[in-house]
Amino acid sequence: MADHMQSADLCAATGLIDRCHLGDCRRLMEYLPASSVDAVVTDPPYGDTSLAWDKRCEGWIPAMSRVLKPSASVWVFGSMRFIATLFEAMEDAGFRYAQDIVWEKQNGTGFHADRFRRVHEHAVQFYRGAWAELFKDPQKTNDARAKVIRRKQRPAHTGQIDRGHYVSEDGGPRLMRSVLEVANEHGRALHPTQKPLGIVMPLIAYSVPPGGIVLDPFLGSGTTGIAAEMLGRHWIGFESDPACIRMQEERKRQGRTDLEAA
Repeated sequence: MADHMQSADLCAATGLIDRCHLGDCRRLMEYLPASSVDAVVTDPPYGDTSLAWDKRCEGWIPAMSRVLKPSASVWVFGSMRFIATLFEAMEDAGFRYAQDIVWEKQNGTGFHADRFRRVHEHAVQFYRGAWAELFKDPQKTNDARAKVIRRKQRPAHTGQIDRGHYVSEDGGPRLMRSVLEVANEHGRALHPTQKPLGIVMPLIAYSVPPGGIVLDPFLGSGTTGIAAEMLGRHWIGFESDPACIRMQEERKRQGRTDLEAA
């Protein structure tokens, strides 16, 4: 915990944390102290369309690698086409694949009438360092159903040698599933690819210790920053589009009601 606080204090002293910095993330990350960030949660441009803002940013991974701590997580949203090319770049930077989640939306896009309607998006976790030393806070939901699970073998002796089954209580905690059903923000989003707080908050809570720092090199309308503040984490954001800075200011004026509405 002291290590996290020292990093936060250092970045705070230089005016870097809890704010978005306008400019190219590759250049701006040079101003961050090395090994100062606990984790990255980001949604880069995928380069899947011809839209002006959807241009891939080459070179952001090595710049990010320098500012991350030796043991750190990186969560990246992306289309399958984008993520497929991401693995080699992450491996070259010393990161390994850990797991992935699927964000299931309440509706999606149907550009082609002869394909399945796309109602999901992926987020992949990469990590470096020893997995055992990585900060991890498994997320749970309080929606377990009451049931009794019989074990095939008697558990190791723990003082209750007659316990050969496990009982769960209705409404009790269970591990959050890898498919997260969270409503998207169609109709009220300020940014065309705006992520809801409900899909970003579990990733931050899982990967960033309380008081730690999460970095988003492509902050967009500010979801990562808002989620981090709500969870008691510090954040650093970069954004090259001035219009997104105005979106962030508007979201702050609107408050944090998008989590309640989701």
